[in-house]
Amino acid sequence: MKSLRKIVPVLAVGLGLAACQSPGPGTSPYQQTRPVSAVDGSWADPNGIISRFNAGVFETRTTDTNEKLAEGNYRYLNPQLVEIDMRSIVRGTASKVNCALVTQSQLNCTTSEGAQFSLRRA
Repeated sequence: MKSLRKIVPVLAVGLGLAACQSPGPGTSPYQQTRPVSAVDGSWADPNGIISRFNAGVFETRTTDTNEKLAEGNYRYLNPQLVEIDMRSIVRGTASKVNCALVTQSQLNCTTSEGAQFSLRRA
């Protein structure tokens, strides 16, 4: 029993010191897991076309045949505004689209030509 009384304080000090150590290079003590993007996932327009956002990659497909209509990349301009560099496979054109995350389930988007549309989380 005496040896247990001696070991417990030593273990407590050791655990306390281990908790105070800083993380290795390139890591943050505040971010232990990769953050999830607010727009990652599937979104639908009023016509049922599905757009997918996944780790910076954007694509739009038809729901009936799964044909790819557009593809591109996206990035955050701020926590609520996403800029998409999009290439329309159907039209063979490239454009920019800005989408504002107005709620967790709605994106309001404006194309570089000024056309507006909304997407709902699918």
